[in-house]
Amino acid sequence: MKPVWIIDDDKSIRWVLEKSLAREEIEFKSFSTADDALRALSNDLPQVVVSDIRMPGSSGLDFLQVLHQRHPHIPVIIMTAYSDLESAVSAFQGGAFEYLPKPFDINHAVELIRRALEQSRRKSGDAQEVAVDADILGQAPAMQEVFRAIGRLSQSHATVLINGESGTGKELVAQALHRHSPRSDKPFIAINTAAIPKDLLESELFGHERGAFTGAATTRRGRFEQAEGGTLFLDEIGDMPADLQTRLLRVLSDGNYYRVGGHQPIKANVRIITATHQNLDERVKQGLFREDLFHRLNVIRLRLPPLRERREDIPLLAKYFLQKSARELSVEQKQFSEATLQHLSAQSFPGNVRQLENLCHWLTVMTPSQIIEVADLPPEWRDEASTSAASYGDWSAALAQQAAIALQRGDERIMDTLTNQFERTLILQALQHTNGRRIEAATLLGIGRNTLTRKIQELGLDQQGE
Repeated sequence: MKPVWIIDDDKSIRWVLEKSLAREEIEFKSFSTADDALRALSNDLPQVVVSDIRMPGSSGLDFLQVLHQRHPHIPVIIMTAYSDLESAVSAFQGGAFEYLPKPFDINHAVELIRRALEQSRRKSGDAQEVAVDADILGQAPAMQEVFRAIGRLSQSHATVLINGESGTGKELVAQALHRHSPRSDKPFIAINTAAIPKDLLESELFGHERGAFTGAATTRRGRFEQAEGGTLFLDEIGDMPADLQTRLLRVLSDGNYYRVGGHQPIKANVRIITATHQNLDERVKQGLFREDLFHRLNVIRLRLPPLRERREDIPLLAKYFLQKSARELSVEQKQFSEATLQHLSAQSFPGNVRQLENLCHWLTVMTPSQIIEVADLPPEWRDEASTSAASYGDWSAALAQQAAIALQRGDERIMDTLTNQFERTLILQALQHTNGRRIEAATLLGIGRNTLTRKIQELGLDQQGE
């Protein structure tokens, strides 16, 4: 079997992968630049490639393109420390086998390489990839999954259901799915089914004939006709009235619809993407949404995480939105102080990404200084009590940061190390709260006294007292 090629200008990344592959007895060859690897292609071939994207000289995507043209069956795993959707989608569109955001779990990386080796041996096909929208950013694992899904769907006509709270960017994802689909040169038409009165929604969707109802002075094309050949995005589909659910189901079932007041069927050639903030499974159980329509729409489901579940992305998004607002308003871009970014990262953002974008626009207009401090935030964002509560509830973000640092260093037994730190902190706090009384501390922690005593000994804690 040919070797696995590792291409990365970061020596530490190469070292970690080399040691891990050597331990697994997988042959490898390393390159510090994509140009070196391109030159080596004239004399040698890899079984699998693991490559960074951004390096001096040619990029990993440049290498991927050349390799894919010459040897389309060689799997390529693309690594990147950059979190834009463009990178993820471009990798899949270029033919990447998988997209691996840094920092990564080395065991996960080795497992991916093994899967790629197996595919290479079977000489099976390759994945596809795309290019993306700068508004969709995220380092969080949940967002990386969304990026992967958009990439994998880039050559698909499949119906997609997007779940997410208000303000998470559902329409942006729908636009990205359209833009990177075979229908990209056709219209993308969006309609919020909850924002249009029930008696007008049918006409909006399907159009109407002249004289179909009072005020229908002319024939009107509906959104289905406007989206012909392209994509129709139905936002807040969970609020669609029952009779229109039935009409939509008919269109999805037989591909035909009628304008309001019309008698001639019109053939529909559109891709349907829907979105909702509601739990459609529950609405089906409650009899508020047709089960047969739900199954028609729920072919591929994407979940967009709320911003509070991806706090590590808040600084990235905040900086981007400041830049975007400055560009739109033709003013000098402002900067966040580190303290302000930490403060914002502790907030819950019930309005999600849209709320963060609106805040950044307000700051661009209203902040007099170029460096934005906590004191420059609107009053509702400076509340110390709410910030304190948010920070208290944000221990998982700190844990995620510690885990990311350990993974980047290539530490081993990370689970044991962090678990011990977690238990040590809980036990010390409980003992401090009870003035060293172990029985009371054990009760508060929900563990037995003997378990507490054993853990104190294992963790080397010096607490005394009963």
